[in-house]
Amino acid sequence: MINDNDIIETLEELEAFLRLVESGALGLENATGIALATNNADGRPFVAVLDNNHQLLYGRWVSAYVYENGKEMIQKAPQRRH
Repeated sequence: MINDNDIIETLEELEAFLRLVESGALGLENATGIALATNNADGRPFVAVLDNNHQLLYGRWVSAYVYENGKEMIQKAPQRRH
């Protein structure tokens, strides 16, 4: 599921989103990873919250700036295990 209404435009917004995921505030079960990805249909970038089978649990669109400059932040984000 990708939230179409809310695009992460800045690195600060990405950091806030990562904190929500890591704290469990979004209520996602079996969330074990976070990745930046692109939509296969149109190439649009998004941040993906993945389960232990690498299946998409939740996603948010990101700006091109966040996609290019948020990679290190995603790599350093702790993996959440429920």
